[in-house]
Amino acid sequence: MADINKNLADLRETYALSTLSRMDLLPEPIEQFTKWFSDARSAEILEPNAMTLSTVSDQGIPSSRIVLLKEIESDGIVFYTNYESHKAKEIEHNNHVAACFLWKEIQRQVRIEGVATKVSKEQSEKYFQSRPKKSQIGAWASEQSRVIEGRDAIEAKQQELTDIYKDHDVLPLPPFWGGYKITITSIEFWQGRRSRLHDRFRYSQEDGKWIIQRLSS
Repeated sequence: MADINKNLADLRETYALSTLSRMDLLPEPIEQFTKWFSDARSAEILEPNAMTLSTVSDQGIPSSRIVLLKEIESDGIVFYTNYESHKAKEIEHNNHVAACFLWKEIQRQVRIEGVATKVSKEQSEKYFQSRPKKSQIGAWASEQSRVIEGRDAIEAKQQELTDIYKDHDVLPLPPFWGGYKITITSIEFWQGRRSRLHDRFRYSQEDGKWIIQRLSS
């Protein structure tokens, strides 16, 4: 353990790719997020839409997992999941959530705080039926977050659905599956800099308007 911890203590990177100033920032946070997200895609980062989503249980215990951003709207971002999953149950109890994107290759991070609400059935259905057919079948077959005896049950359900819908291009939307929109209340843009003196700016609302403040690194 001592050798591992020594190696961990020595792990560090020097961030020197870019800088971030107040003049670089667009007035609306979604515009700035969209710009940075486009930069991440241009850099050919693997799954730039992967984000850590954090929720809190009814006992105040936080939990985090990776989900995929699927839509950007004028005031928030959208992801999709099973409405009977662990995360969904926690959102039902407390819909204040946090999300974090790390684009290490371009030395940037975005932290989001907001309120999660279900999107419309129509919006969920449109996205669901745009997914590959195997992904649609997987959503029906999986009882996400539930304890199971083994993988055989899931694979049997998957095969059953494959047989049932072999002549269909799309499946109906499961009643237990859909999207959440995180309406942004606060968002921070972080640009790595040398000597750990990073650039950090936070957008937050004050009297219905977005204000931008620089934060200490």
